This record gives sequence, structure tokens and C-alpha cells, in this order.
Amino acid sequence: MKLNSLTPNLMVNDVEETVEYYTDVLGFTLLMTVPETGKLDWAMVKRNDVVLMFQTKKSLTSGIPRMAGEKPGGGLTFFIKVDRITEIHEELFNNEVEIISDLESTFYNTIEFSVVDVNGYVLTFSEEQ
Repeated sequence: MKLNSLTPNLMVNDVEETVEYYTDVLGFTLLMTVPETGKLDWAMVKRNDVVLMFQTKKSLTSGIPRMAGEKPGGGLTFFIKVDRITEIHEELFNNEVEIISDLESTFYNTIEFSVVDVNGYVLTFSEEQ
């Protein structure tokens, strides 16, 4: 079996607010929405090779009822490998992103920092040294 890619579909409180944050603040590009106009149930964004999907709880649980007891954000982190981490850090710092762990060297030879998005998901940006 060959796995080709992973595109997380994140439960969010408000798709429009989340898309605005990821495009305006984090520099992602909006690829697609459902519906195409009006109140959004789902959206997909991309920056370089990182693709994320966002879906309202109501929409997500209609297709996967088991998700009904879950809420956005909780305990999930994303580890994003990057090039030129200091440039990305400066870009996000200037966009007033909530940095919850600032630039630091790790024991596994990376430099990292973490931010929290509007839904409580943690994004850790990491560059190998």
C-alpha cells in the first residue's frame, strides 16, 4: 500500500473566519469552497505544499456522526517543515499572530516556533539545522 498525501479536514467554528485568518494572516491561498457563495460549510486552502480543509461542525457531523461529541481545536497540533524559518517567523510576527512558543533550537536538530490559530489548533513551524 502506498500513501500519497495527507490533507487534514479540521472542524472549525466558522469557516469564513478561519479562511480569512489562513489567507490574510498566514499567507495561504483559498482553493475551493462549498457552497461557492454564501455561508460556507467547507473550504480548502494551500500554501506551497501544505493543504488544509476546514468544515463546520454541523456539516462534518452530518457525514460522520461520531464527530458530534468533538469540538474544534482540542489537543491537535500540526508540524510543518519549512525553509528560512526566521523569515516565516518575522512574517507571522509582523501579522500579529499569537506565538505560543518562540524560536528555539531542539535536541533533534531543528529550530521551531509555534502559533495558535483562531480555532485553537497549534501550528509548529520547523526547520532542520
